[in-house]
Amino acid sequence: MKIIKTVVLLSLMFFSSNLLIAQDDVLDELAGDDIEISEEDLEEYVAFMKYADSIDKTFDYKYGEVILEGGMATLNVPENYKFLDKPQANRVLTELWGNPEDDTTLGMLIKEGDTPISVDYGIEISYSPDGYIEDDDAKDMDYDDLLEEMQQDTRDVNPERERLGYGTMELVGWASKPFYDEANKKLHWAKEIHFDGEETNTLNYNIRVLGRKGYINLNVIGDMEYLEDVQENLAPILSSVKFTNGNTYADFDPDMDDIAAYGIGGLIAGKVLAKAGFFALILKFWKFIAIGAVAAFAGVKKFFFKKEEEVAVVRSNRDELPQETEPKP
Repeated sequence: MKIIKTVVLLSLMFFSSNLLIAQDDVLDELAGDDIEISEEDLEEYVAFMKYADSIDKTFDYKYGEVILEGGMATLNVPENYKFLDKPQANRVLTELWGNPEDDTTLGMLIKEGDTPISVDYGIEISYSPDGYIEDDDAKDMDYDDLLEEMQQDTRDVNPERERLGYGTMELVGWASKPFYDEANKKLHWAKEIHFDGEETNTLNYNIRVLGRKGYINLNVIGDMEYLEDVQENLAPILSSVKFTNGNTYADFDPDMDDIAAYGIGGLIAGKVLAKAGFFALILKFWKFIAIGAVAAFAGVKKFFFKKEEEVAVVRSNRDELPQETEPKP
């Protein structure tokens, strides 16, 4: 058993009062888990949480009703979530997560208790002005056949992914089968994806809200372990986005508006991306890789700590130390 040295714990206390609170929170959180801890791991973990908190304070989160894309649609931020507008969402995607900038992004939702660099999952919101999507094929869709086609498409694109240095990916299957709400013109489905070299699979939960000239995409990205959480919050997420008058699906004017070159099946299978070429498809999945790495920080305790007994040792040694927040001269 590795004993935590008193001098190391005392040095941790010298960071700040906020860091002391973070250390207490870490120990409280770990107390019920099967974990072990070293002084170096504790220091690294607490320092990371302090850094995440400092970054989080640079963002201005929105709540309540948010106007999207010049009034085209509204978003009522669901309870227990917070919203980042377009500039801030692009900052997260590009500066923090290393993705190419995407002008179609409208914003992003994350859980209330998360930060942009310590997240369970993120919900990227974007708009695709591809035209009015006819939904006649939804009733007769065979989603098992569609899945097989999508799996083959994924295998076909892997050589190009490898050539460009992204590694292979596998579409494991449906995490949740496609469902189309014809009355409200909302479609949702979830895919389980495995990236080569990754220990855990990625959840990609897709939500599409159809409108007059295109659709709003709510793309939920995280590890598979958060599938149940997303499903429990699916109803408020689905109801949060609405097109405004003049932009709804019912407002379609065949004399003025374009019709998309694909229907519901093509929307789910991503055929529009395939037509744009391999590189477009690759970039679409780049975000999944990035957030997968970020999401790992949310489970960093699982990486650093392994046995419960060590928490008791840390807590015991910590409680015996003088509770100071500044070093003595």
